[in-house]
Amino acid sequence: MTTPDVTDADVTDAAVTDAATDWWRTAVIYQVYPRSFADLDGDGTGDLAGITARLDHVAALGADAVWLSPFYPSPQADGGYDVADYRDVDPLYGTLTDADALLARAHDLGLRVIADLVPNHCSDQHVLFRAALAAAPGSPERGMFHFRDGRGEHGDLPPNDWQSMFEGPAWTRVTEADGTLGQWYLHLFAPEQPDWNWDDPRVHREFETTLRFWLDRGVDGFRVDVCDAIVKAPGLPDWPHATHGVVEPVDGVMPPMWDQEGIHAVFREWRRILDEYEGQRILCAEAWLPPERAARIVRSDEMHQAFNFAYLSLPWDAAAIRANVDTSIAANDAVGAPTTWVLSNHDVMRHASRFGYDGPVELEAGVGVDDPQPDRATGLRRARAATLLMLGLPGSAYLYQGEELGLPEVTTLPDAVRQDPVWERSGHRIRGRDGCRVPIPWTSGGPSFGFSSAADTWLPQPADFGAYAVAAQEDDEASTLAMYRRALDVRRRTALGAGTLRWHETGTGSVLAWSNGRVTVVGNLGSEPVRLPAREGVSGEGVSGEGVSGGEVLVESVPGAFVDGVLAADAAVWLTTEPARTN
Repeated sequence: MTTPDVTDADVTDAAVTDAATDWWRTAVIYQVYPRSFADLDGDGTGDLAGITARLDHVAALGADAVWLSPFYPSPQADGGYDVADYRDVDPLYGTLTDADALLARAHDLGLRVIADLVPNHCSDQHVLFRAALAAAPGSPERGMFHFRDGRGEHGDLPPNDWQSMFEGPAWTRVTEADGTLGQWYLHLFAPEQPDWNWDDPRVHREFETTLRFWLDRGVDGFRVDVCDAIVKAPGLPDWPHATHGVVEPVDGVMPPMWDQEGIHAVFREWRRILDEYEGQRILCAEAWLPPERAARIVRSDEMHQAFNFAYLSLPWDAAAIRANVDTSIAANDAVGAPTTWVLSNHDVMRHASRFGYDGPVELEAGVGVDDPQPDRATGLRRARAATLLMLGLPGSAYLYQGEELGLPEVTTLPDAVRQDPVWERSGHRIRGRDGCRVPIPWTSGGPSFGFSSAADTWLPQPADFGAYAVAAQEDDEASTLAMYRRALDVRRRTALGAGTLRWHETGTGSVLAWSNGRVTVVGNLGSEPVRLPAREGVSGEGVSGEGVSGGEVLVESVPGAFVDGVLAADAAVWLTTEPARTN
């Protein structure tokens, strides 16, 4: 079936104006994990020059911007999120000249560039932390981090009961200059990632310098890592509760290391800095918070966006998705901010595999060859449908490199090659996030499927990755890549990001249906085909009448998903809201 063209007449003037003035409200932002995107120098590890050489793929896909995970100097104890120098490029990835070339090429292609900012912690190799280790307890150097005396008669117990997000205590004891065991320092993540102390004004000045360094070079904003943890509760009180996943209050109290009130003053500082620059530079919060708390971060004088991790964490369930969409939009509308939508990133199981399980999934736990395996066919089918649902929502959307190819989680990695620190920290119980970070394939054959001229890559690719390659899908109109390109083209032309959602009631619990401007989005999350009711007009406040079928097909999650008013199982479709044309 040939889908109808969407013309510029389908885009409202208001939507065009909003998109032009506040690009971030409707943007589709494509995440690049530099180590795994493209390798130009042939060492088996991705680099900035490789990204620059492949940016035309991102532009052709229809994205508005790229977000780069950290490329700064780092010992790589946590995939680059242990930053040793915030104002340089790791030789593993290239040079500052390479960064400037990437920015120039992206801007030539009409792509904005979002850099990663890591303000909660740095590397234990950072010059300021090395100075703190060399200094005495109570010194100004140690004041930039969280150093504390231990508990117990000899100070041999951690200062509190906080646990690391990578398992084990969140404290490590240091050996002082005289060789004796001394104070402890806080690290919410790996021991190689000491937390900054944002109660110290010098930390504020350090990060203002970093922001201006990259803004002056032309970056268009920052994705801010673990931003809700930078300020800790006074006194660092004990907290005997688990804090993994989306963080919510316990008995009305937030954990003392998450979402403290002091974070908002910092965000307002940063917003004032960005507002000095032309071109609407933005801040996007990585905060694993429920929508109503994340919305507090995107008030008009703070950040522009916050990731919707509650949405990412949802099961394949129509009622759960609808509830989250309503809650998310309401929370963000209340503060005048857009809602963002995301299904995959470098920290969680790829959604093409996640949806291949029927039960609950631990997003960051990883999968090994001896673990229960996802159903690949089901996972990919649901993932394509989930993507159409996500891209059909008003607001901004984030894509993770390779999802446009339908890449599955790599579940066959040998344990010996794993690099996620949680693998060792958990005593080999939790395999971690390496499975979603394997280098992506560009060609069906050749060394490392076109990722590099080297055959061996920093994480090994599975033998079947060639079937998912860009080149293998380029001319296949039924491919996942073709579906993404079509959806992003229609999304832009119909201004779905700037639209308004109106639910349809179909009388079927497994079906989600809504209108967004001139497009009707329908998803069947059930296991059987469903006949959709014919459109009969609009009624009610914010809810259309039951009819949804009747317009022409714009995009299908799989070819033939919608035929004669029947939507296949685990499928989604975009329809025009006008009646079908007749010859």
